[in-house]
Amino acid sequence: MSMTDPIADMLTRIRNAVGSKHRRVDMPASKLKTEIARLLKESNFISDYKIVTTEQGTSVLRVALKYAQGGQPVIRQLQRVSSPGLRKYVGVSEIPRVRNGLGVAILSTSQGLMTDRQARQARTGGELLAIVW
Repeated sequence: MSMTDPIADMLTRIRNAVGSKHRRVDMPASKLKTEIARLLKESNFISDYKIVTTEQGTSVLRVALKYAQGGQPVIRQLQRVSSPGLRKYVGVSEIPRVRNGLGVAILSTSQGLMTDRQARQARTGGELLAIVW
């Protein structure tokens, strides 16, 4: 069965794993998911990620989750903004500030995937994929 929204599936898997206090979570790999994981690592929301090949020969993206000192998850909320049924595009002046700079908005721009800070610095807008804090 084909999946209609693989990004929402990725965010839901991470959200469910954080809620269950798992150390890591596996999901089918793609270039877009790997780039989202890279942005989450650069923003210090996850500890690491890597692509693992299974015995069947398929690629799996393995994300190592990050927790604070008392066992509290670093990721408080993951929210998918733009969906296949309703795309949400923003200009450079409309890019949201997530939790006054504590969170991150992930945008798909013509120059690749960027965080909200990087997109403002590059003076470019794009599709608002997700919000993380």
